Order: sequence, then C-alpha cells, then structure tokens
Amino acid sequence: MKILILEDEIPAYEKLLNFITAEIPDAQIVGWARSNVEAKSLLQTKITIDLIFSDIELLDGTSFETFEAIKVDCPIIFCTGFDQYVLKAFQTNGIAYLLKPYTLDNFQEAYTKYQRLFAKSISPDVLNELKQVLQADKKAYQRRFTSKKKDGIKLLETQAIICFEANGDFCLASDLKGSKHVINYSLSEIENKVDPNQFFRINRSQLINIDFIEKIDTHFKNKLSITMRQLSGSFLTSSAKTSDFRKWLER
Repeated sequence: MKILILEDEIPAYEKLLNFITAEIPDAQIVGWARSNVEAKSLLQTKITIDLIFSDIELLDGTSFETFEAIKVDCPIIFCTGFDQYVLKAFQTNGIAYLLKPYTLDNFQEAYTKYQRLFAKSISPDVLNELKQVLQADKKAYQRRFTSKKKDGIKLLETQAIICFEANGDFCLASDLKGSKHVINYSLSEIENKVDPNQFFRINRSQLINIDFIEKIDTHFKNKLSITMRQLSGSFLTSSAKTSDFRKWLER
C-alpha cells in the first residue's frame, strides 16, 4: 500500500509513521508534505497513491486548498484536532478521520473505517460541506487585551500572557517581565475569550498558559504544583480540576 502523509508537526508525523509501520505491514510511504505547496508539488508528479493521511491544518493553510486544486482518486483519512462530535456528521459520507493527539486506538478505528468504506475519492460537495462545518466550528479567540495605565493604554498580546489571576471584579495578567496588569474582565469572561488549547483554568482564581509551564510536581490531596517561567512561587490545581488538567496537557 502506497501512502502519502500531509502533516506539518514533526512529532505528530513521527507518531503517525510509527502507527502505520506497526499496523499496516505492507505500507510504503511515498511522500511527506508539511504545506500545501509541498503537497501540490508531490501530487503533480503523478505518483501512485493508495491512501492519504492528511492533517487539516498545514503550515500555509488548510489541506482543503490542495484537494480543491488537485483531484485525487484515492481515499483520504483526515487528521484533526477538531471536536469529534463535529466530524460525526460525516460518518455516512465515507470520510474517515483521525483525532489528535494521535493514539493507537483512534488510529486503528480510523483505519478500520477506511477498510470498511473504501470510498475511491471524496466528492467536491462533501469536501466543501466538511470545510464549511470545520470553519464554522473554529472560534476566533481574542488576540490581545488592553490595560489602562497612568501614561495611557497598554496592549498585551494574549499569547505572551503567562497567566490571569482573579482579583475581585477584574483580573491581573502577568507578562514575560513578571509585571502584572489590570484587565477589566472577570476570570470567567476571560476564559471564554481565550483559546482553550492554550489556557486552562486550574482553580477558581487562576488561568495559565501552557507555553510557560516550566515544571509540574505532585502535591497532596490529588493536586498538582505548577511552576511557571518568569514567575515566583507555585500554582496549585484544585482537586476537582486535576484530572481534566492532566488530559488537557496531552491534547
């Protein structure tokens, strides 16, 4: 079986490659692309392909751009971090999908579905419908917050905020210098404005950015102690949040 992989994340590609090697003994990887430019270049060489594993989000846009530009005559297993319930709607349309983070169980499930359906290709109508549903599900998250200062208004890039901490009716945002800035939203309001893949509310009063987690240690009463880069002290998950936090770390 000749397989093409479209996946921009190297660790995800390596994990997927391991699963393919273990579960599909006769597999031959005929190409790997991380962008639409690379994918189109490979497909235009007219190489023989029996199956494509395609991430939806590539380095330069969605893989839909490639499949709309170049017709492929083989099945596609879409790889995505989108909510599985959104994709359930396409089960009857001959689409197999593999959820991130990749696990052996969901790889086997996707491959079994491919074997059962074995649709030779996806119709343009189904591809367009899938594209619209996924785009509608992709919420636009707040890219920056403002903080009023004595000398004016300061703009804080969301991705550079280490954590948000509740402080009465407003919050304090900690930046890369360890400085705190007043944000005129409650913590619940901020939680709804930021990307849940990047920020997690570890207890009633703290929302942290995964990009700045330096160390995680076990703590008593089913809690975890978290050290954040650039900040002193530690942050504790509540007992009720610990299990969900562990799962969130592996998304």
